[in-house]
Amino acid sequence: MTDEIKQIDQLVKDAKTIVIIQADNPDGDSLASALALEQILEDLGKTTHLYCAVDMPDYLKHLSGWDRVSNEMPSNFDISVIVDTSASTLLEKLDASHYKHWVANRPVIVLDHHTDVVCDITYATVVINSSEAIATGELIYMLSNQLNWPLNLQAKTHIASSILSDSLGLSSEGTTANTYQVMADLIGSGVDRPALEEARRALNKMPEIIYRYKAKLIERTEMYADGRIALLTIPHEEIMTYSPLYNPAPLIQNDMLQVEKVSVAIVIKNYKDGKVTGSIRCGHGTTIAADLAKHFGGGGHPYASGFKIEKAKSQLATKAECIKLATDLLENIE
Repeated sequence: MTDEIKQIDQLVKDAKTIVIIQADNPDGDSLASALALEQILEDLGKTTHLYCAVDMPDYLKHLSGWDRVSNEMPSNFDISVIVDTSASTLLEKLDASHYKHWVANRPVIVLDHHTDVVCDITYATVVINSSEAIATGELIYMLSNQLNWPLNLQAKTHIASSILSDSLGLSSEGTTANTYQVMADLIGSGVDRPALEEARRALNKMPEIIYRYKAKLIERTEMYADGRIALLTIPHEEIMTYSPLYNPAPLIQNDMLQVEKVSVAIVIKNYKDGKVTGSIRCGHGTTIAADLAKHFGGGGHPYASGFKIEKAKSQLATKAECIKLATDLLENIE
């Protein structure tokens, strides 16, 4: 048992009330791992509060318990646990609120698996960023085994959802033999994977307006580097109109990677205040996502990463720089 794990064990034992925090871009892993941790901590006799500065997107509402996540935080708690991020840029809404003072003045545990990102959360007390876990849920499963934390069936189900989300259904390059073993253990102990998949599919069905919007995105997709890079830009107006219904990046990126020759799919969002965000997904054998994101201050996995620039000098220049760097990284691989 490492010193960090021992420290987490003691912090949790000493705490009565614990806040579980997600980043400003909640996804299947962050929500499911937060819900799993909620179950574990409450079985340990703790009072928990789930916090996220933004509303849960509709496509995550197949996860039972999503409605317990609040953008309000209790004033009285003992420690907080940040799940699925080590980057302060993904906690900007928290940092801009009065809650930041409450969190920063109490012990903070950070649980993450994005090892390409060095934790820059200055108020973190203890950080575990595991390269062995495909998802934060898998990391929580590993911690539970080491610390003898209880895992009821609901917690195990959330952990399975977390793993399936970040491993793309156990199909991504980062899926390890240990991931398969964890999933086997979870299913063997009662997790109903087919039921999870059915729930995900039922609530991931898109409204007709999104179906037709997807056709427009396909039409607007640009190809670079002899067809190896597929890139799409989403303007501010579309972000405001369509993102509450369905995030444009996951809506289109898998399809982009299904095009012959395409090995990198990039979706850039341009906001009217000058902010630029980028979502990067790579196909088999193309491990440039983390390096590309890192150049713009982001990070993630070799096959799936993202970045955010708060005030880009030029959104067009950022796009051009992204294309050039992606092309250079592809050429280095070759």
